[in-house]
Amino acid sequence: MDNVKRFLPGLELDSRPTAAILAGAATCLAGALVVLARAVDGRLDAKRKIQRARKLRDDSLLKAEEAVLHYKNAHPKMDSSFILSLSLTELTNKLQDGLLRPDDVFYSYMEKAINENKSLNCCTTILLESFDHVKTLDSNKRGLLYGVPVSVKDNVAYKNYDSSCGLVSNLGHPAEKDSVIVEVLRRQGAIPFVKTNISQGMLSYECSNIIYGRTVNPRNLKKTSGGSSGGEAALIGGGGSILGIGSDIGGSVRIPAAFCGICSFKPTSGRLSKLGMSSVCPGQKSVSATPGPLAKDVDGLALCMQALLCDHMFALDPTVPPVPFNVQMYKSTKPLRIGYLESDGLNQLTPSMTRILREVKALLEKAGHTVVPYSPPRLREAFLLISKGVFADGGASLVRKLKGGPLDPTLKLQVFPFYLPCWLRKTLSFLLRPLSPRGSLLLQGTTGLESVAELWEQHSAVQDYMNETLAEWRRCKMDVLLCPMFGPAYNFLYCGRLSFPLAYTAIYNLLNFPAGVVPVSTVTPEDEEELSRYEGLHQDFWDKLLKQALSGGQGLPMAVQCVAPPWQDELCLRFMKEVEELVKQSRIK
Repeated sequence: MDNVKRFLPGLELDSRPTAAILAGAATCLAGALVVLARAVDGRLDAKRKIQRARKLRDDSLLKAEEAVLHYKNAHPKMDSSFILSLSLTELTNKLQDGLLRPDDVFYSYMEKAINENKSLNCCTTILLESFDHVKTLDSNKRGLLYGVPVSVKDNVAYKNYDSSCGLVSNLGHPAEKDSVIVEVLRRQGAIPFVKTNISQGMLSYECSNIIYGRTVNPRNLKKTSGGSSGGEAALIGGGGSILGIGSDIGGSVRIPAAFCGICSFKPTSGRLSKLGMSSVCPGQKSVSATPGPLAKDVDGLALCMQALLCDHMFALDPTVPPVPFNVQMYKSTKPLRIGYLESDGLNQLTPSMTRILREVKALLEKAGHTVVPYSPPRLREAFLLISKGVFADGGASLVRKLKGGPLDPTLKLQVFPFYLPCWLRKTLSFLLRPLSPRGSLLLQGTTGLESVAELWEQHSAVQDYMNETLAEWRRCKMDVLLCPMFGPAYNFLYCGRLSFPLAYTAIYNLLNFPAGVVPVSTVTPEDEEELSRYEGLHQDFWDKLLKQALSGGQGLPMAVQCVAPPWQDELCLRFMKEVEELVKQSRIK
C-alpha cells in the first residue's frame, strides 16, 4: 500500500475493499505485462529463427558458388550447355556408357540451380554433402540413376537439415536420418543436391512462406510457380534440375508442374514409401498423400519410378507392397479405351482448357484409341468429403502449427475461417446457402468432424464414393481417363482465394487413383480474347476472381491430366507417354 500511495499522493486508501481492488488491478496488469512480454519474446524468437534459416541458405549458396567456380577453372573444357540439353534417359545412358563424367554433370546442374535461384527463389538450401558424395560415387554403374543430380522438396527428410514445411515452429529441428526415398535414390546412384521451396504449411497451391519468401514461375516472373511443390517445378522448369521429388495431397506435384510446363506424377498412395516425409496434419487418412516425381518428360518420371520401386525400398519400408515397376505395361502399344471428362459440374473450363482438351481427344481418336464420355458422380459431395477429410479437426492442427510466426500473405484468407468458432462457421454456412451456395460449401468444409463416430462415417463415405466411381468406370469399360488440368499459372495472391479448381486434382487423392500431368500447348491470343468474355458456370464472385487470376497468361504452358485406376501406375504413365508423343508428332507436322 505504501508503494501505491507513493505513486498516487492524496488518494485515501483506508478501506480494505479499495486495497483489494488495487491489488487485483495490479495483479491483472502484471499478468498482462507477462503475456505481452511472452508475445514480444515469441516474435523475437521467430525473427531470430527466420534470420538463421535464411543465413544458412545464403551461406550454402555462397559456398556452392565458390566450389562451382573452382571446378570450372580446373575443367575449362566442360560442356555444360550440352549436358543441360539432355533428357534424363539420354543423360543416364551417357553416364552408364562412360561418355559423361558424374562430376561434370553435377557441377553443370549445381551452377544452373544457383543461377536459376537468383531469379526464381526456388531453393531453401544447397545440400553441401553432395560435393563429397559426387567424389565418392560408387564406381559400379548398376544404379539406374547413376550420377544424376536430384532435387528434393523441403519436406523430404535429409539428415541434419530442417524439413520446415514453411513453418517457423519446425525450424531448428533437423532430421536425424534421411527419408527412405533419399536413401533409395542414393542406392540407385543419384546425388540429392538441393532442397526446394514450398507453400507455408503445404496447403496452398501458391509457393510462398514467411521463411524463404515467394517462388516465381520460370515462364513468367509475374506469375506463381504453383504449389505446394512449387520450388521443385520452378527449378526443373528453369533447367536447374533434371529430376525432382515432391509430394501431393491435393495436386501439389501436378499443379506446379502444369503451371511451369513440365511433367509430374502422383502415384497410388502406398506405392512409394512416405517414411521421412513431413506433414502438417499427420494421421489424416481420408485424403491420401504421396511422394511423386517431377521431370522434363514422361520417360524421366517412369525411370524414376522404376528406380524407386526396388528391393532396397521394400526392405527399408515393409509397408510398401513389394511390386517392381512393370516395364512391359509401360511400353505396351495396345489401343486404350479412354474416358473423356470436359465438365465436372462444379467448374466451367476456361477457353484454353477446353481447346487443348479437345485437341488431345482428337489426336487420341486419330491414333486408334476409343474415347467415351465420362462424368464423375456427385462431385459436390466429393468436394465436401475432401475438405472434411483434410480438416477433420476443424483446422486445429494447422492453426497450432502456424503459431510461433506470422502468416504468409498467400495464406491469410485461406486459413481465416479456422480462427472462427466451429458453431459460427456452421451458422454462417447455413445463412449463406440461399445467397451463395459455393460460399456456403466452402465454410461447411472447414467445420470438421465432432466425434469418432463421425470420423468413421467419413471414412465409410469415402470408401462408398470410391466404389461408386469404380462401378462407373466399369460401366463405361474405361482403361484410363483424360481430364482437365486447370491453368495457366495464376497471378500472385489468388490461389488462396480460389479453392474450387482443386476439385480437378484433389478428387484423385480422395479416390487414391494415380494421376499425372503432361504439358501440351500454350495460351494463345485467341484464348486470351475469349477469356475476356468468360462468365463461368455460376457467374458468381469466384468465377470473376478466376478471370482476374488468369489474366495476362498468353504464352504460358497448358497441360492435361491423365488418370488410371488404383495400383495401375504404369498404365497411367503409359497413357501420359501416349499423349506426349502424339502432341510432339502433331507439332512436327
